[in-house]
Amino acid sequence: MRRRQLITLLGGAAAAWPLAVYAQQAERIRRICVLTSAAADDPGEKVRLAAFEQALHASGWTVGSNVRIDYRWAGGEPGRIPKYAAELVALAPDVILSTSGTNLPALMAATHTVPIVFVRVADPVGAGFVESLARPGGNVTGFIVFEYGISGKWLELLKEIVPGVRRVAVLRDPRTAAGIGQFGALQSAAPSFGVELAPIDVRNDSEIERAITQFARAGDGGLVVTGSELAALHRDAIVSLAARNRLPTIYSDRYFVAGGGLISYGPDRTDEYRRAAGYVDRILKGEKPLDLPVQAPTKYELVINLKTAKALGLEVPPTLLARADEAIE
Repeated sequence: MRRRQLITLLGGAAAAWPLAVYAQQAERIRRICVLTSAAADDPGEKVRLAAFEQALHASGWTVGSNVRIDYRWAGGEPGRIPKYAAELVALAPDVILSTSGTNLPALMAATHTVPIVFVRVADPVGAGFVESLARPGGNVTGFIVFEYGISGKWLELLKEIVPGVRRVAVLRDPRTAAGIGQFGALQSAAPSFGVELAPIDVRNDSEIERAITQFARAGDGGLVVTGSELAALHRDAIVSLAARNRLPTIYSDRYFVAGGGLISYGPDRTDEYRRAAGYVDRILKGEKPLDLPVQAPTKYELVINLKTAKALGLEVPPTLLARADEAIE
């Protein structure tokens, strides 16, 4: 081969190297890790995570093609969370989705660099997860699950469907900022609705059964089930107890009502996961969590189970039914 031809060949190959390297980088499969406190067979979480994957797909990310997702399911066992957090960080993901505030301390202890997007967190500033809603700082951002003011709406709706209610038990998790904050907001709203509140702390099925049964004996009562992971974990038992004790109950999530509960009002949790996928997409494309503000819910839904209302001998006011996003027959 002549010297001039060799130089030309080598020059062409050298020019092609950057393009080859770029193509390899562009085709690299990105990695998303998900840490959820729910059990692997939780139907509500499955629906929400399916919506998360669908929203990613709509942004151009296809599982098995240009992205992979690794899941860890804590199943309501807090002791598993630090282990799972460490496992996921060790996988060197591009971004982590955390589906509750319970997971965040362990994830934040495991990494200060991997971007973390959270959902279903009540008070990220108060808990020290972010510096502010507008400027999160660090490697964490996401979506708050609700604002405490929603608690007053629960009392309003309960009184609308059961005007004669005078006593209201409040099922809460006192170990979390959300449990304390929601009950505080209910206490502030209670005098304007003429109701007396009685807190019931969520720990296990037997304690919940004993407390609800004792409260229901006095009559003229209603129940508010605030948003918490423990309430979600024990939701079948709670719905069953409310029906057995003929206790009108309002919940924070539609999945209680789909399972036989009376009425729910709260943010559209599935929409929250879709919006989280939008943040994950932006991070995978180069944006930083500190530049993505923490956002509040934008969609709320009112759901009524008409079959349960009939079983309790309640007539749903037409004005309330007209405002419902979903009425389960």
